[in-house]
Amino acid sequence: MRRREFILLGGTAAIGATIPRLARAQQPSHTIGFLNSRSADETQASIIAFREGLSEAGFVEGRNLVIESRWAAGRYDQLPSMAADLVQRQVAVIATGGGPQSALAVKAATNKTPTVFIGGTDPVGLGLVQGLSRPGGNITGVLNIAAELSAKRLEILREMVPGASTIAVLLNPGYAEAPFQIQEIEAAARRMGIKLLIANVRTESEFEPAIASFAQQRAEALFVFNDPYFASQRAKLTALATGRRLPAIYAQREYAEAGGLMSYGTNFSDLYRQAGIYVGRILKGEKPADLPVMRPSRFELVINRKTAAALGVELPNKLLALADEVID
Repeated sequence: MRRREFILLGGTAAIGATIPRLARAQQPSHTIGFLNSRSADETQASIIAFREGLSEAGFVEGRNLVIESRWAAGRYDQLPSMAADLVQRQVAVIATGGGPQSALAVKAATNKTPTVFIGGTDPVGLGLVQGLSRPGGNITGVLNIAAELSAKRLEILREMVPGASTIAVLLNPGYAEAPFQIQEIEAAARRMGIKLLIANVRTESEFEPAIASFAQQRAEALFVFNDPYFASQRAKLTALATGRRLPAIYAQREYAEAGGLMSYGTNFSDLYRQAGIYVGRILKGEKPADLPVMRPSRFELVINRKTAAALGVELPNKLLALADEVID
């Protein structure tokens, strides 16, 4: 069932070819756009959650809905043309995921098409909305407050590596929220008396030299910022960190599932479900300007016990008690 649901949302054309004969006989009453900076094959759980939110609002693909999906697969430079294409197709609503880059691309393409963004920390600072309670334009959405959680992640990392005074930070300066992220962690580090070693990394080829440099500078742990491109390269990043024996914390559970030591952040499936509900409400006549930007309500700490053993890290009882999941 999950495979079929995934195919229905992931396709960008001829969606009706996968819909049963009876459903094809009905003309869907709405067409929406779905723009994401990541790839479809790595966001299956979020896709399903988005569809669940739409269903809760009364919209089911193939029955009364068509979804035109566009996936940039980490190529941020492709987002503007994809956004323009969806606008040209006159979709009723556009949902954007994979960070604020997608939403910014849509904003640059139109100030009329209702848009629901998924993720991000400061949509006001980025100019997406006028305010959180009253967005005021054609855009609203659901936050993941990744930058705001930086201080909490740093605290958790310090708990995992007691006494750590030098922590490496991997940052993508090309990510729209990089300035907010670095501001948050630098303030937290000052409060905690931690020295940060910051490496700006834009491409996969820069991962290994950056992490090797961290090890040479005797970093005691690694902090990887939230970034959709980093997430798409999580298998390589987690392997490099473990290979250099750097205990690391990440923003999404996907990293821990891929072999990273631990992750702490927003439950993304819940964000996508809420966004699906918002899209449904807009299709029913509500305006984005009147729908407050939602903050996340579910957060999760995931720890990989096998990776901890490989790193020689003893898992503190406090973190084990707080963990939502421990991967053995």
